[in-house]
Amino acid sequence: GRVRGFPHERGNWATHVYLPYMAQEEFLELLELLVSRARTYVPSLAAMEEFHLSLSQCVVLRYHWIEPFVRSLRERLAAFHRFFCVADQVKVYTNQNKTRTFIGLEVSAGHFQLLELVSEVDRVLEEFDLPTFYKDPSFHISLAWCVGDLSGRLEGQCLRELQDIVDGFEESAFLLRIQWEQIRCKSGNKYFSFPLR
Repeated sequence: GRVRGFPHERGNWATHVYLPYMAQEEFLELLELLVSRARTYVPSLAAMEEFHLSLSQCVVLRYHWIEPFVRSLRERLAAFHRFFCVADQVKVYTNQNKTRTFIGLEVSAGHFQLLELVSEVDRVLEEFDLPTFYKDPSFHISLAWCVGDLSGRLEGQCLRELQDIVDGFEESAFLLRIQWEQIRCKSGNKYFSFPLR
């Protein structure tokens, strides 16, 4: 049910810079609780299978730009240290063209470090004349998604119930304090890792 953000063209590689999140068993338990509650409002909701926090929009790179793009990212991100975030605020998002709705956990602490990272990633994107990240980003980890703009059904009462689940989850304070250890860039089927110091 996914819709491409831009047409596939030979030699064009969809590229995305992000912080990967490796889900622990407790996180998947929390996810299961959240998704089953949210499905009482939107039955078509599907849980994400991989988790990350975006540092760039999805952009298109020509194949011969991948190496220099990754090299430039590596140089700009080399000085960054590992850091913690707290992602514990349930929020509803839609993509730019309103073809998908997401439930995510928004970051409530660690915003400053994320903005610093984005500012370096943005500088690399500018070098390649690519669109930079959103001006006032809401950093988050997407948990579940559905096709179409169903934000109206998920906001309000549903959102309050989901936040209550997060606030009451036994492990949540420990679980949703996340240490980021690496940044990744995915370009087409290629993955590049940049460890944080």
